[in-house]
Amino acid sequence: MGDKFQQFEVLFLRILDKSACVEDLIRNLNFYVLNVEECMEEEIRVRKGNITADFVEKKLLDLKSEEGEKDEVGEEDELENKPELCGIGGSKGRATIEIGADGVAVITIINPPVNSLSLDVLYSLKETVEEALRRDDVKAIVITGCHGKFSGGFDISSFADLQQGKVAQPKPGYVSVDMLTDTVEVSRKPLVAAIDGHALGGGLEIAMCCHARISTPNAQLGLPELHLGIIPGFGGTQRLPRLVGLAKSLEMLLTAKSVKGEEALDLGLVDAIVSPNQLLDTARKWALDIWERKRPWNVSSLHRTDKMESLDEAKEILKLARAQALRIAPNLYHPLAYIDVVEEGIVSGPRAGLIKEYETFEVLVRSDICKALLHLFFAQRGTMKVPGVTDLGLAPRHVKKVAILGGGLMGSGIATALLLSNYPVILKEVNDKFLEAGIEKIKANLQSRVNKGKLSQEKFEKALSLLKGTLDYENFRDVDMVIEAVTEDLSLKQQIFMDLEKYCPPHCILASNTSTIDLNLIWEKTKSQDRIVGAHFFSPAHVMPLLEIVRTQKTSPQVIVDVLDVGKKIKKTPVVVRNCTGFAVNRMFFPCTQAALLLVEHGADLYCIDRAFAKFGMAMGPFRMCDLIGIGVAMATEAQFALSMPDRIYKSMLIPLMQQDKRLGETTRKGFYVYDERRKAKPDPEIKKYIEKATEISGVSIHPKLAKLPDKDIVEMISFPLVNEACRLLAEGISVKAADLDIASVMGIGFPPYRGGIIYWADTLGSKYICSRLDEWARMYGNFFKPCDYLAEKAAKGVPLSATTDPARSRL
Repeated sequence: MGDKFQQFEVLFLRILDKSACVEDLIRNLNFYVLNVEECMEEEIRVRKGNITADFVEKKLLDLKSEEGEKDEVGEEDELENKPELCGIGGSKGRATIEIGADGVAVITIINPPVNSLSLDVLYSLKETVEEALRRDDVKAIVITGCHGKFSGGFDISSFADLQQGKVAQPKPGYVSVDMLTDTVEVSRKPLVAAIDGHALGGGLEIAMCCHARISTPNAQLGLPELHLGIIPGFGGTQRLPRLVGLAKSLEMLLTAKSVKGEEALDLGLVDAIVSPNQLLDTARKWALDIWERKRPWNVSSLHRTDKMESLDEAKEILKLARAQALRIAPNLYHPLAYIDVVEEGIVSGPRAGLIKEYETFEVLVRSDICKALLHLFFAQRGTMKVPGVTDLGLAPRHVKKVAILGGGLMGSGIATALLLSNYPVILKEVNDKFLEAGIEKIKANLQSRVNKGKLSQEKFEKALSLLKGTLDYENFRDVDMVIEAVTEDLSLKQQIFMDLEKYCPPHCILASNTSTIDLNLIWEKTKSQDRIVGAHFFSPAHVMPLLEIVRTQKTSPQVIVDVLDVGKKIKKTPVVVRNCTGFAVNRMFFPCTQAALLLVEHGADLYCIDRAFAKFGMAMGPFRMCDLIGIGVAMATEAQFALSMPDRIYKSMLIPLMQQDKRLGETTRKGFYVYDERRKAKPDPEIKKYIEKATEISGVSIHPKLAKLPDKDIVEMISFPLVNEACRLLAEGISVKAADLDIASVMGIGFPPYRGGIIYWADTLGSKYICSRLDEWARMYGNFFKPCDYLAEKAAKGVPLSATTDPARSRL
């Protein structure tokens, strides 16, 4: 038992590694499958009467054909690591039955675009299965989904309806026990699942109830419910461990990752792999072979024991899993709830496990965490809809080639993201040394994906073949988009954009990756203001999912539509904001750093602040973050904000003093922390003398009570200024939708996703409470904390901060 347990311990430590969890959860909030989203838009048009349902069906078939043909460089499977996809709310899906001459009834789930399991689909599925079981001319049953997709799982919009009591809920256990266990699984006629496209969440749970599963090689199978704050509710917690073993099931469920058909076969999750055009015929024959006893009638999934560890091993694995979950994710209950439900089935039997599963599901689906994650799900869908831009009927132009200026950390990362999505890239640098270094960074980024098994060697080589280096602008004459990613130097950027006007074709989009500089300053010496846009990526650009698209008053809607399309194709979540210093993300985050410096100079412990933020759920505290981005960058950012908003700056000398002594953060292994060769951070007692010197220069008084400030107060004193600035962004029309700021805070700042984003979280506390605390601190520490007019007005009226603003006031 020792070796097996040790292997699982290593596996589980990898699963619950904190940084990996945060990165995975943020990345996995990028929910979309591009073709699925297109189909959703088409179906909405059907509902408005603009096109016919037949057109949608043809579109779906066309997309299926395209999926089989495409060979995108670095393409990660569209549904990998994604939560269950959402069907169109209120859709009337169904299941149909067709009985062949061979005596096989084919039941097809129909609810495009992803065959989501709305309640009407589930009721219809039960009726068709019961009909097939009653009929004497039916020997066996095959369950499949229309248009090459088995099922994307339960309709997510239905969760919100259940939470709000808008729909009548079936009795507890109706699906998992009455329908799947006591109807499908105990059937006297064999049922075979024919899986293509995806079987996610409830879709996989239905498949696991069948007596055999036939899959295509690239089908995606998984139970991603944990990303929505819930657990599987149709028996998945009991059947998956019995089909693939406890250790592997914990990996699949706690990471919410799917597996391809080939891996599913190795695990025992499916029984055979065939090509899509052979799937239905093979499934029919398999079902008849079981009926005729040519193949064994397997023990039902719920009662399999051959893959399960011994009881002692299982208890040890679950004990370790629970301890690690408590240590790594102390704020999250649903991973623990999942472990408890699995344990119940192992200790008390699968039937008891099913009962505990649906009881736990009922609690979790109404939990604050589930509501917050559902909010983010729908907020992310909304980022592609920009009032006054995407509602004008403009089609994106085809961007065939992109040029990048600057091969540093950001430029190489942006180039990597483009190459992974099959875009030819021109990389320009100022000399051979810098150009070679930039190309090497891109190679290293790609090689890292190869090493992690995310990119094949063939696709690695194809990606590199799309990259071309240059030292001049001659190769820019046929590019469709240029992204400038040089150092934050205004005069340099102004010269670059004047040069780009001379060499790039008139249709070429001219984008800057600046993180703080006002775009109006960058383009003031050019004549092409209508095609200049901000394309602010976050480091590392090929990993982080957010793309902040910055629009000036003169940027054309067509350019915004084009950049939205590019962002979508390189698998980024775009948020469109209006131009200002720092845009949305950096402008929101800057007061957070300022407040942290204020607290430290008034007596708070620097490391207690970072620890409080870690407990709150942030990836890291403000000082650890400052070390990561670099003290030099922090200084440059402060300089920009000092020019644009001098009345809202807390002038601390702490960072300048550190810069004087070359304490520049991780790069010099000294900043607010000291770092070993593996960049592991450790508190440094020497930092105290810098704080004392900065406090002396500032002339502020030490407040002894700040040294013993509770974690809650630390988080609020530093986060409420962030909320205050977010309110200013809404009031000024920099961002049109509060939900966009929620997405930006989660994906750009690392705000805990399970808290729903900065505005959503603020609304759970209440505008009156936040305003009163800021007023209190403003009296004690100055106007840095003073609530803005927008926040004060909302508090006076007792309305949420996310309440819709007047569109006429929005500058966007």
